[in-house]
Amino acid sequence: VLRGWPHSYAGFVADTEAFLMKNAKVKLCLQASPTDGNLLLEDCNPESDFQDWSWQGHSLMNHGTQSCLSVVGADRVQTSLCSSVGYTSWDCSNSVLSPLGSSQGYLVANRKGVAVSNVKGLKAQWQDAADRSVCEEKAEQDRYFLAALASTVMYDHTAGNATLALGVSQEELEELLWFFRREDPSAWNYSVLALSFVALILGLLLLAINVVRNRKRKIHMYREALQTAREAELEAKQGLMSVEEYSPAKLGKEELVPQDGRSGDVVVQWKDGTVTSLYTES
Repeated sequence: VLRGWPHSYAGFVADTEAFLMKNAKVKLCLQASPTDGNLLLEDCNPESDFQDWSWQGHSLMNHGTQSCLSVVGADRVQTSLCSSVGYTSWDCSNSVLSPLGSSQGYLVANRKGVAVSNVKGLKAQWQDAADRSVCEEKAEQDRYFLAALASTVMYDHTAGNATLALGVSQEELEELLWFFRREDPSAWNYSVLALSFVALILGLLLLAINVVRNRKRKIHMYREALQTAREAELEAKQGLMSVEEYSPAKLGKEELVPQDGRSGDVVVQWKDGTVTSLYTES
């Protein structure tokens, strides 16, 4: 039940409907001590403010002491100021309470009262007076909060614009509604993880293809350079052979041979340069 809303957010926190926290094993209710912050297990009494608890976000506040359920030390549980340092936030699942962001254990009932232990069973299950899970109370609390936020819009007829009774704009209200959503992000997280894995595989594949293409291009360029060098070397050799064939020394020797020989004459050129006919005319 929301009383006094939308006058202030503090009014909403203070006027939230309270519930009893009864242990499913011992059938006793959790009660806060008004003097030292200790916690007791007593017979359920709906008229006692010190047995009234309410969810404030992820914290459990006692209406009698206006303090929150907190973990002190290794396994000790007591009430302390909601703004104090320590575990004042709880995760609730299947009637089981555990410190949020910690692996210390679960809130269980024992002979001394309550403590944090790794034992899980009926001792770790907490219900309200109607034997409903305290987690259902939390879900109902969240729905009330969102409904209260959505109902805070009023119209300023003089200005002609929509304003909020809390003094925030419509955009800020939408941000609050987004912030206080209670959804399971597992599907989204798994989808992002799968997309990241696919992107990683695709990146590695493109990297391998690029490396192979670069290697082939370098090999092709090397072969082209080698072929060009061989062709240049062959052209140089052919040019050198042409120069040797038409050298002046060879041309001079060829000119020593008489050009007026007749058909059938045999001419011999000796080492000293003289030229004689092998057969003289008859």
